[in-house]
Amino acid sequence: MSLPDIVRDFDRVSPELVQQAGAYQAAILADVNGRRGALHGRIAALRPSMKVAGTAFTVEVRPGDNLMIHAAMSLAKPGDVLVIDGKGDQTAALMGTIMMTACRKLGIAGVVVDAAVRDSLEIEEMGFPVFSVGTNPNGPTKQVGGRIGHPVSVGGVTVHPGDLVVGDADGVVVIERARVAALIPLAEKKVKDEAARIAAIGQGDTAAKWLDAALRTAGVLKEGERL
Repeated sequence: MSLPDIVRDFDRVSPELVQQAGAYQAAILADVNGRRGALHGRIAALRPSMKVAGTAFTVEVRPGDNLMIHAAMSLAKPGDVLVIDGKGDQTAALMGTIMMTACRKLGIAGVVVDAAVRDSLEIEEMGFPVFSVGTNPNGPTKQVGGRIGHPVSVGGVTVHPGDLVVGDADGVVVIERARVAALIPLAEKKVKDEAARIAAIGQGDTAAKWLDAALRTAGVLKEGERL
């Protein structure tokens, strides 16, 4: 039995886990997730100061058409992040000030869209986190159907409704709902390990102790040879 085009209910990462995960950089979470889940770099924060953490509310639209985004806004729950498969289209903006203002009022945590937006200065003034492939002053159409609450492909990553979404100045990472809890302690450990390594570098220990072995494995150094 096939799902309807609009799926209204699905399991989400708990607010407690979202809060815990949101304390970490997207880069830390991507690393402990096996260097998987990071969206293509074309999807970036409108401004480097923008950060978001929430649960994925997935939307698929046709290029240049935002009909289903309006429908998704009326169905999303507070704390959701609209994750929009806009097919990477940059010929028209799918969202602007009016829609972003409504999203913020609805409690939507942010927007990640594989397409363009507009009114970037006003969105910056709002302080609402938006991650997109850039901007375009042209407006969208509102004529073509799509899907809500289905898996989508955004920035080369499959995103399921309810997954964890974390974005910052480096980009956006999406982690499968079932994996989030197990990754939190790994993220905590990685932050501590990196802090210790940075402190050691500050004391003059700049050598990468793994480098010679990696160069030998790559065939750059002979066995027993060192840099």
